[in-house]
Amino acid sequence: MEERTFSDISHGKFLNEDKLMASKCKKCGAVFAPARPICPKCKSQEMEWTPMKGTGKLIAYTCIAVGPPMMIEEGYDRNNPYCSGVVQLDEGPKVCGRIEGVNPKEPETIKVGTPLKVRFLHRGEGENIKTYLAFKPE
Repeated sequence: MEERTFSDISHGKFLNEDKLMASKCKKCGAVFAPARPICPKCKSQEMEWTPMKGTGKLIAYTCIAVGPPMMIEEGYDRNNPYCSGVVQLDEGPKVCGRIEGVNPKEPETIKVGTPLKVRFLHRGEGENIKTYLAFKPE
C-alpha cells in the first residue's frame, strides 16, 4: 500500500477509492476507525493503516425527516426521510454512516443487530467528488 498520512482520511482519499481503512497500533494492536495518529489505549504514536472488511452489525440508528441542506438537495424531507446509524465493524471499531436498504418511514421495521455491508456513495465529479460512508443489509 502506498504511504499515506493520517490526515488523508479526513480528506476522504481512501473513501474515494472505495476503501474503508482504520489505524492499528503497532504496540498494543488496538484498531480505530476513524483513524487516529496516537493510540488512546497505550499512547503510542506507532500507528499503521489497516483495511476493514466493511461488514458489521447495526447497533444504533435514527430516521431523519428534517436534514441538513446537503440531504435536502438529494431529495430527503418530511415525506422522504433517511436513516443514519452506528455500525460495529467485525474488526471491532464503531463507525457512523447512512443506512440504506431499510424503510425509514417505518422505523419499527429496522432492527438493531442487522448484519450490514459497506457501500460508498459518490457525489460530485472530478476533483469535486466526495464519497460518503453508507451501509446496507447483507
